[in-house]
Amino acid sequence: MHPSQPSTVFGFMKYISTRGRGGTVSFSDAVAQGLASDGGLFLPAQLPDITPFLKEWESLSYPDLCFSFLKLFADDIPEALLRKCVDGAYATFDHPDIAPVRQLKPNLWACELFHGPTLAFKDFALQLLGRLYAIQIERTGVPITVLGATSGDTGAAAIHGLMGLPGIRIFILYPDGKVAPLQERQMTCTGSTSVFPIAIDGSFDDAQRWVKDLFGDLDFKNHYHLSAINSINLARVLAQCVYYIHAWFRIPTSARDSLEVVVPTGNFGNILAGWMLTRMGLPIPHFRIATNQNDILFRLFETGEYRVGNVDPSLAPSMDIQVASNFERFLYYQLNGDAERLTQTMKTFRDTGTVKLDGLERDRFSASRASDADIVATIRRVHAETGYVVDPHTACGFHDIHPTRPTLVMSTAHPAKFPAAIHQAIGIEVTHPTLEKLKAVQDTRFTMGSDPSELRSFVESRLKQA
Repeated sequence: MHPSQPSTVFGFMKYISTRGRGGTVSFSDAVAQGLASDGGLFLPAQLPDITPFLKEWESLSYPDLCFSFLKLFADDIPEALLRKCVDGAYATFDHPDIAPVRQLKPNLWACELFHGPTLAFKDFALQLLGRLYAIQIERTGVPITVLGATSGDTGAAAIHGLMGLPGIRIFILYPDGKVAPLQERQMTCTGSTSVFPIAIDGSFDDAQRWVKDLFGDLDFKNHYHLSAINSINLARVLAQCVYYIHAWFRIPTSARDSLEVVVPTGNFGNILAGWMLTRMGLPIPHFRIATNQNDILFRLFETGEYRVGNVDPSLAPSMDIQVASNFERFLYYQLNGDAERLTQTMKTFRDTGTVKLDGLERDRFSASRASDADIVATIRRVHAETGYVVDPHTACGFHDIHPTRPTLVMSTAHPAKFPAAIHQAIGIEVTHPTLEKLKAVQDTRFTMGSDPSELRSFVESRLKQA
């Protein structure tokens, strides 16, 4: 079932927290806040039905499709301003189709999501989010402090989407020594005085917890105007919805009824975007969650138990995650919008590290996992069979491909970002001009130990100097 019209507040669509106590806000306020005041994640109070628009949208260019989709949600932003944001965001991409779909075999396609400035799918949302922040600052005159955690690609994409914009300071935490070297250089070689890349002694999950805890201090959050760039920010999820619609239109109609869309994912944001579209009327029949050896999501959909394990560094570092923050949004829908039950479930998970869940739409979802050995073997096999080179994260998606079922793999990063893994698999040196330039640039980074209080002190001291 798909609701026919979005709910509105003061004439605009309204957004609510998954935990039910964050009030009702507009799209712009949901973007600016990032995380709701009750610690929950923002969602539209009611999702629109997009089925009446699909025929019209099929012929649109990527920017036109993005604008047409987002204006259903960002209806408090004047259309001319929204159009400017969208056009500016995708003018930075190096392929005319923005997210080209390549056919590799009769029943196998790859949607390339790495043609943005940092060569990863995160650019789709963060190039747009930076422009949304800019119009928010211009409208209110209030600066924004962007705070986020990354396992690799999010940090680089956020920095390159936001740096240089007036009124924005960017603090990005990442696990020291546990992101790919070129991913780290994309964060630390900007030369920008408004960017603070912070390597912590811990995992991505530790970094994400530090960030959420700081957002949970409402006095601190409001005083310094904190906003989130992780996929806990709803704008990121909505922007990512667009490339699923775009890709769907490029799959032959004869293959769509049985199509499996395979999504390499660690934080559940990428696959959530595709799945949310099915609640709006896009008839994607099946998703496969592709994980690496940090397989909490695989175990969840296999057993119904969501249990935190240890994070083991892998060849696909952006997926070295155990606590998938966007899973809360999915769970909200699985619990039929019962915010009280969701809040209790999240508390149980926080206290015990495990919860049992039922009703996970297993008819629509399956899951797979790939070890480092599987990743190397898959890169080698895909190259031998098709001549196509995939990065280690995308290789998790190509692992265990069904031999005959129509399959679309979301290709999440350019292989040049992970040269060591590619060379190990196929002996080829894959490069990209933007990455080669970084090798000669002096890096600037900050380090912290394992005490989260260091983050608060660091942010305060840097903002007071600004």
